[in-house]
Amino acid sequence: MFKSIQKTMRGEKGFTLIELLVVVAIIGILVAIAIPQFAAYKKNANDSAAQTDVRNAALAAEAYYAGNNAYPGGPGGTATLTAATVLSPCPDAGTTTTGGLCTSGFSKVSTGNTVVYLTAAAPGTTYTITGSNIGGTGKTFTWDSSKGGMQ
Repeated sequence: MFKSIQKTMRGEKGFTLIELLVVVAIIGILVAIAIPQFAAYKKNANDSAAQTDVRNAALAAEAYYAGNNAYPGGPGGTATLTAATVLSPCPDAGTTTTGGLCTSGFSKVSTGNTVVYLTAAAPGTTYTITGSNIGGTGKTFTWDSSKGGMQ
């Protein structure tokens, strides 16, 4: 029986230990390259989420202005919004900055983002929105209505 197994195995070839070690080393090198790239992609995605939230807040402020001839929150109005800020149901639009933004379509801040909305001290003239993501690259995005948009 042992001889019959040896006869069938003679034509069979497998991988040597050296070949297997080379393949494992190549896979290790590829993983070492891919993981830092993935981390960079994730940080850029977080930055994009913050930039999108700033743009959406600006659109909501403009929509509120179109209907009320003033920006949300009145002169010197301010609001700091995070993913933990509850905007559903919307707070009273007439008395709060967050209510004005919410009723105009800005109802959610992405996870990890902080968006700060500030209306100028002069009634209904301009506003500034800044936003950043804690998991991003550290960039802060600013929308300044007096300068025409994203800075």
